[in-house]
Amino acid sequence: MKVRNQSLALITMLLLGTSSFLGGCATTGMDRSVKTSSSIRDVDSEIRKIMVQIDATSKSLDSLVVAGNPDLKKTFNAYSDQLDKLDGEGKRVLKRMEEMKSHSKEYFAEWEKQGVAYKNPEISALSEERRTKLAEIYARVPASSAGVKSSYLAYLTNLKEIQSYLSNDLTPKGVEGITPVAKKAVVDMAALKDSLQPVIAALDEIKAELYSGKK
Repeated sequence: MKVRNQSLALITMLLLGTSSFLGGCATTGMDRSVKTSSSIRDVDSEIRKIMVQIDATSKSLDSLVVAGNPDLKKTFNAYSDQLDKLDGEGKRVLKRMEEMKSHSKEYFAEWEKQGVAYKNPEISALSEERRTKLAEIYARVPASSAGVKSSYLAYLTNLKEIQSYLSNDLTPKGVEGITPVAKKAVVDMAALKDSLQPVIAALDEIKAELYSGKK
């Protein structure tokens, strides 16, 4: 991870200029680039974790409403535990996505301002070309995640209401009554996972651009 951070920092120093050329701006730019790079990795890591947790929650709900469940209390508690974990993972994903959006916005805005300071037209053109390309790629993450937050919160609310219903009626008849709703929730969770795939693809594209060494 440190090597990747340093690689991104070196790229940024090249494009934003050395400290002797722009005073203290290069160090500030390098700090911003490392912060932005870290936020990308954080979002990527948390999204991959929540994908796993969606599966675990879905499986626990399926087990709870299986016909003839011999131990409703045990499977209900297991579902409740997985739901709590999903709630926690979701909060972290939403937080990381907001951080990435904020850091990248600041990063590219400052990069654009510093780009006009170059005296060498070739360096100036290189800086603008690179900034424009990366900004376009970074923008694909929030674009691909549009609607994910509202969808996730709606799914989570539904899952918690299933939990609440069963906490009041954890009986074979209670489970039988909620089963159609629970089965639909399992299908909806699969749809939520699918909605996160474009976000992962956009993050993969950013990482390939930053770390692959390809031009």
